[in-house]
Amino acid sequence: MPSPAPAGDLAVGFEQRLAAAIVGRISEARYNLWFRTHTKFVATGDAVVVGVPNLYFHDWLQKTFGNDVRAAVAEVLGSGVAVKFAIDPELFQAQRAAEADPPAARGVAEPKPKPATPPVAKAPRVINKRRWRTLGDFVVGPCNRVAHASALSVVEEPGLGANPLVIYGPTGTGKTHLLEGIYVGLRKRAGDVKVAFASAEDFMNRFVSAMHQGKAGSFRRQFRDCYALLLDDLTFLAGKRATQVEFLHTFDAVVADGHQVVVTCDCHPRLSDDLMPELVDRLLGGAVWGVLPPDPETRLALLRSKAGAAPPLVPDDVLQFLGGHLRGNVRELEGAIHSLRHFARVTNRPVTVEAAREALGDLLRHAVRVVHVTDVEAAVCATLKLAANALRSKSKAWAVSHARMLAIFLARKHTSASFGEISQYFGNKTHSTAVAAEKRVRAWLTSNQMVKAGDREWKARDLVERVERELGR
Repeated sequence: MPSPAPAGDLAVGFEQRLAAAIVGRISEARYNLWFRTHTKFVATGDAVVVGVPNLYFHDWLQKTFGNDVRAAVAEVLGSGVAVKFAIDPELFQAQRAAEADPPAARGVAEPKPKPATPPVAKAPRVINKRRWRTLGDFVVGPCNRVAHASALSVVEEPGLGANPLVIYGPTGTGKTHLLEGIYVGLRKRAGDVKVAFASAEDFMNRFVSAMHQGKAGSFRRQFRDCYALLLDDLTFLAGKRATQVEFLHTFDAVVADGHQVVVTCDCHPRLSDDLMPELVDRLLGGAVWGVLPPDPETRLALLRSKAGAAPPLVPDDVLQFLGGHLRGNVRELEGAIHSLRHFARVTNRPVTVEAAREALGDLLRHAVRVVHVTDVEAAVCATLKLAANALRSKSKAWAVSHARMLAIFLARKHTSASFGEISQYFGNKTHSTAVAAEKRVRAWLTSNQMVKAGDREWKARDLVERVERELGR
């Protein structure tokens, strides 16, 4: 075992050897990400102090790489040299300065280029920067509360809790907002670390381009050597096997490094037949939370949030009227506010309930009525001539069990009830039964196979159409 170096010789040219020793243990990519610009090695007597910019780096580096750094110091300087982590004033100030003017290109931290010569005066250009939404802007309600809480936990403890975090739900329910909020929260908390944010389409396009140009290594470094990987609309990769394989390897690399993965998709991973089983398995290894179209309480809160204080003001009685009559997603609610304000400006009329009726007449006429699980149950039983409580019985006969599966599928399609709530209503103990039932009916519809339900056989699509007509009466 090497003996400790004399105190007077401790600081003589050890930085490069120490850096090389750390690289040998954690890889050059991880050293560049976490140490090269964020740390400073200082020799003091019989110890090496690892200077860091803030408390987050202090705790993270010590927990994640502490043993590797101590082993590297022992290799270079001897086993008797202690290692301490401490916040360095210069690094702290540099970090604060970077946070005051953060880069925003594609969610990847990049230094701003410094011109070698004074810039030549040019005509000003308008640069459209992405407006990142935050978790503080997100309107929380029963339809999204758990997903929002999970997003907050990712920001507070990235890589240490649910990993991956999967957020799924229909369009316009806030999935991308939550993903952007996580991005903003991580950048604010961890400074200029690399947070990779991309849509699945962008991921695929960059992957294909990299393969054609022979730049696979650069592409992989971009998405794998990161503090967190945030991918929006994973459903886009359905059926695109080569890109799914690449994403699977990227996923494994990021998680293996102890870093966070968050994805959004349109449906529960179990229900996506076009995703590779291996990828679905990885997604189910973390936390999977759904977001639903806004319930009445959340609709009103969203309308109040979107109305804000910009003129012309929208009185609360108008907002309550809209919340009670509109049934759409967040974008539809926001569009209603914009349309109403525009109508008030061009007609020079105050914003009233009557003005809302006139301005949003078509939207209000086509608003879908609220459907409950009981409505779906009644429609299925009426169509198939079953007893009112048949679907909640323990019967496993195909006449009832197939009808029960159909009711579960339609309840997910037409109501805001969760898998758990639907399972409980039909007498099942876990939500997995409802998940399996929905997947089974989807398979029926894909091949339009013959299905036994009630007192006869039906073409699957004809049966669904018949029940939905009954539901719409």
